[in-house]
Amino acid sequence: MARTNDGDGTPVPQRLLAAATRLFAEQGYDRTSVQEIVEAAGVTKGALYHYFGSKDDLLHEVYARVLRVQQERLDAFANADEPIEKRLRGAAADVVVTTIENLDDASIFFRSMHHLSPEKNKQVRAERRRYHERFRALVEEGQQAGVFSTATPADLVVDYHFGSVHHLSTWYRPDGPMAPQEVADHLADLLLRALRP
Repeated sequence: MARTNDGDGTPVPQRLLAAATRLFAEQGYDRTSVQEIVEAAGVTKGALYHYFGSKDDLLHEVYARVLRVQQERLDAFANADEPIEKRLRGAAADVVVTTIENLDDASIFFRSMHHLSPEKNKQVRAERRRYHERFRALVEEGQQAGVFSTATPADLVVDYHFGSVHHLSTWYRPDGPMAPQEVADHLADLLLRALRP
């Protein structure tokens, strides 16, 4: 039976994910071996395969853990008892902040998604589609209420915002001039300006 914790109490799955994330970010998914991951995590291959069936499963989990957090937070914004502009702005800013907070995960995923098995790829696309559809529903709610302009289709508005989010890993630097919340506020404001009637 694989140990669930090391000496400092860090669960083995978290250690494996941390090691995989660092190595995938530094070397690329395809140039990182299972052996390098287990050595960096200080566990055996048996421990890796106990928690993750393959390196492919690790890649999927790197992205899925971020998407789970983002989905939970989006659901909270969408369900809040607040005006639609406030809910959409909060959701639009939040996805920027959570992406920047997990920039390695996001960049690894967008660089390496094509390495996923067809089954995992399909699963991730379904999870992302669910997120985008919930976000789009907020835009549509505001459009139907007459709060947002209908001049631009909701799908295009959502693609516009997420295009910016998906490119954060190509230019955002933690030591740069803007903090995550500042970037988030600017992008959320751009989105709302695009929707103004």
